[in-house]
Amino acid sequence: MNILPIFVSIILTLNVLLALAIIFLERRDASATWAWLMVLLFIPVAGFFLYLIFGRRLSNKEIFTWDKKSRLGLLAAVQEQLTAIKNNDLKVQHEDIIPYEDLIYMHLKNNDALLSQNNEVEIFTDGQKKFHALIEDLEKAEDHIHLLYYILRDDNLGHRLADVLKRKAMEGVEVKLLYDDMGSRLLKRSYKRSLKEAGVQVESFFPSFIPKVNMKINYRNHRKLAIIDGEIGYIGGFNIGDEYLGFNKRFGYWRDTHLRVEGEAVNNMQTRFILDWNHASSRDIVYEQRYYQAKPKGDVGMQIVSSGPDSEWEQIKHGYLKMILSAKEYVYIQTPYFIPDDSLLDALRVAVLSGVDVRIMIPNKPDHPFVYWATFSNIGDMLKAGARIYVYQKGFLHAKTIVVDGKIASVGTANIDVRSFRLNFEVNAFLYHPEVAQSLADRFHEDIVESTEITLKLYQSRTKWIRFKEAVSRLLSPIL
Repeated sequence: MNILPIFVSIILTLNVLLALAIIFLERRDASATWAWLMVLLFIPVAGFFLYLIFGRRLSNKEIFTWDKKSRLGLLAAVQEQLTAIKNNDLKVQHEDIIPYEDLIYMHLKNNDALLSQNNEVEIFTDGQKKFHALIEDLEKAEDHIHLLYYILRDDNLGHRLADVLKRKAMEGVEVKLLYDDMGSRLLKRSYKRSLKEAGVQVESFFPSFIPKVNMKINYRNHRKLAIIDGEIGYIGGFNIGDEYLGFNKRFGYWRDTHLRVEGEAVNNMQTRFILDWNHASSRDIVYEQRYYQAKPKGDVGMQIVSSGPDSEWEQIKHGYLKMILSAKEYVYIQTPYFIPDDSLLDALRVAVLSGVDVRIMIPNKPDHPFVYWATFSNIGDMLKAGARIYVYQKGFLHAKTIVVDGKIASVGTANIDVRSFRLNFEVNAFLYHPEVAQSLADRFHEDIVESTEITLKLYQSRTKWIRFKEAVSRLLSPIL
């Protein structure tokens, strides 16, 4: 008896059932559904196990919760600002904020992102300078240190950080370190053990039950935050590792963007950390005034906006959309991955076709090959519309920065891709201040000197092999 036809029939039937499970059991956008169905088509049955690892949606239940006292205080402040905007009564430090009240309102309404207007911001684009400043601030900590990083490495920078944290913990400072279990999967147990023995509280986000093997490839905590004594905060793209200092031969110089913040926006960064910590740890942080010691300093307007797969709305992406569609003069974007969905592509096309100077800067080398070629596939669309594309040549570009008209900007952890918009937990600072925005625009122009411009003619001359890699990567882009 020939069992091969029976076996094939069983496989085909099982594959159809698994495809139906993807379509009907988990509601998602059509492009991602089709991408997973293509995986099932080319990798029968085994493709479904890939889906279980990479594609399953997170539970819709709220995973970040806090005590009623803090929640009620936050909601009351949010409602006060919402009412002020509706009544055209929002008190502003700078008149430049007024044209962006609809963007501010959206972040308040959908993300409880309070607007603070009394901040001082220092911009870092170089890892050496950023970590020198951070470690200097950590050395001065007197009450608490709260750190959250996607990647934490057991290397020279990782040990420099650990030495400071252990010393401060032994001095009686409360030190909490939260890292993502997938991003920091190579972190040694001995590293964590030495921190804990010194009194540092260490937790991982969505940890694996099996060491070094984490089945939750998606839904990672990609945020990078540091809060010191409730007065100083850091937010941006740098993780903890020697490559971020430019010591990795593969990547060379590491170009990123990070902010050091003083002012009331630090309170909102603190709340974000506490929510993440309380999800990861059994030792919850309860509301205490000592965590909120930020004093007014400066005149920079800012909202700290979070997004993630636990949310109904893609808050940071919506913020990007509003910024792009508000542009009158220019939009400058720096991102390591440019894999926008149709809504963002349309917004950029509309901006270009409306006469807005749209410029996008991407890296010259991949840290993830499929993502890299999907990026190049998408820049072709932008070139045809009339955007200008630059490839950064000095090293690896990891910045996640958008500047519009030299008036508003966004700096944070969210890339221009589906993973950042829908799958990862991200946090960005939306900045409403001409001087800060112009400073970021000036740095963009400085980076152009270190970049190669890709013209439409040059793009169209690429080889068939490159076109093939782009086509495959673009097909898979909804699930990359």
